[in-house]
Amino acid sequence: MVVDINAVRKARLGDKESFAEVYRQIADDLYKVSLYWLGSAHDAQDVVSETFIEAFKGIKNLRDENSFKPWIMRILSIRCKRKIKQYITGRNHLDIDDFLDLSDDGTSLEESSSNRIALLHALKTLTPQEREIVAFTVIQGYTVRETAEILGAPQGTVSSKLHRTLKKLRKQLEDQGKE
Repeated sequence: MVVDINAVRKARLGDKESFAEVYRQIADDLYKVSLYWLGSAHDAQDVVSETFIEAFKGIKNLRDENSFKPWIMRILSIRCKRKIKQYITGRNHLDIDDFLDLSDDGTSLEESSSNRIALLHALKTLTPQEREIVAFTVIQGYTVRETAEILGAPQGTVSSKLHRTLKKLRKQLEDQGKE
């Protein structure tokens, strides 16, 4: 979704209604990315809330309104990484069913469950950085250039990592299908 630059400009100047409008415009994108990363609807909501609190406090320091989306995605990225660190040191629980598509697409329950298990296994093989890149490009539809800007990484690096990651996932899913 496109963020209204005028609303961002007004929010920078302290207009709370404009910040609320910006929130409505981007909250779903932030939630989807954090849900993919974290695998828990509750934790994703918490991370998005924390991201907006931090953004609200710091928006006056944003230099360029056009950089709002990459700026807030970087905040979200940091928050998600902190939450993942908590998983590792704490409960270490991910509920992949929260972010898998549970809609009825005509496949049998057995086939659908089998596909979910295969996807879960394939996703577990990704590094946190690979998951991050897939979340932004595949799940949210950001371009490689936009993803590189959000992550503060060279575009070529993001492009090659995305290509290798998708190839890795395809191979994993194909290999599981042969079993």
